[in-house]
Amino acid sequence: MGCFMDGMEASIEEADGTVGRLIKEELSRQRTQIELIASENFVPASILEAMGSVLTNKYAEGYPHKKYYGGCEYVEQIEEIAIERAKALFGADHANVQPHSGSTANQAAYFSVMRPGDTMLSMRLDHGGHLSHGHPINFTGKMYKIAAYGVNAETETIDYDDLARLARESRPKVIVAGASAYPRSIDFKRFREIADETGAILITDMAHIAGLVAGGAHENPAPYSDFVTSTTHKTLRGPRGAFVLCKDGFAQDLDRTVFPGIQGGPLLPAIAGKAICFKLASEPRFKEYARQVVKNASALAGALQERGFRLVSGGTDNHMMLVDLRPKALTGKAAERLLHEAGITSNKNAIPFDPEKPMVTSGLRFGTAAVTTRGMTENEMTVIADAIDGVLSAPDDAALRKATRSKMTDLCLAYPLYKNL
Repeated sequence: MGCFMDGMEASIEEADGTVGRLIKEELSRQRTQIELIASENFVPASILEAMGSVLTNKYAEGYPHKKYYGGCEYVEQIEEIAIERAKALFGADHANVQPHSGSTANQAAYFSVMRPGDTMLSMRLDHGGHLSHGHPINFTGKMYKIAAYGVNAETETIDYDDLARLARESRPKVIVAGASAYPRSIDFKRFREIADETGAILITDMAHIAGLVAGGAHENPAPYSDFVTSTTHKTLRGPRGAFVLCKDGFAQDLDRTVFPGIQGGPLLPAIAGKAICFKLASEPRFKEYARQVVKNASALAGALQERGFRLVSGGTDNHMMLVDLRPKALTGKAAERLLHEAGITSNKNAIPFDPEKPMVTSGLRFGTAAVTTRGMTENEMTVIADAIDGVLSAPDDAALRKATRSKMTDLCLAYPLYKNL
């Protein structure tokens, strides 16, 4: 009988040359293109190592010291470390680090306190909210009654007075703060006041701003919120995954909801990556990074405005901005393609009161977390703004896009990524 360990030590290229080649091509893409997607970032090599570790071989259903499998003495220590670090980083009573994604984290928070047919007051998707905040095709829109708030048509910022009015009218079980495409600071204290006035539970989705919160560049929602949900892979610069924070009174319900309620075995490589992520986010260097993310966003936004672009709400307070392309007679879909050909990765995005369809849109969303991770600063934001302006001002000029792509590659190579891979 042959040894079934044959091939176990093979590299990706040896085991599956096709997949190995595509991974290398993706690495090359990341190394040579400007990454402006607001929800993306580059994780440290230590987290890459954790994500590809032997932890993937282990099952660990349950919680530390209450696991349903044997052999969990090491992985439960890792989970405990991740829990304690998350609590310390955000000043939370309780943390659950098992959710696989931001949508799952939101589901866990909702299911902990809501029943089918309850009312949720959350931000409209087309004004900056997320699918899991109540869109009709999402489980939230199918399970709950949704009362949606949005932004003021003139300021394009959250209308807190209208939010309070809607809360008084709808008497929601849950109010959701937080957004997927909102470039301004969020007043969590005002959300708390509205929730208290109407007897609602406040759930904050800080997925986009978690790294800014950890680095002191955005107000922390934890003191004001009953639950805080977040991903770890955006500004927090961790592995793909999520976590939930909550007040002590909700801890037992939250844990039961995550497991066995909506998940089975946790993804242990991701939990190890989260533990490393929380440690790195607690260090002084991370605070410098978070501040620079905001500085870079402000610089890029200002440079784009100087070049005639209209920004939703007039600018940004965080890591992202929304560009209204209607004055340029371009759709978001077309602009995304043009920039991609020029070596700049972005995403089409609806803007408030957008007349275009969701898969077309009138806007682009830019974010500065990934370029900041590479080490770029305000000067590079001006170079990038020049490139964006040139490409979108001459949509028929393929030669210009090719030349711009070469310039963007040179810029990226000046800030090398994963030199040891």
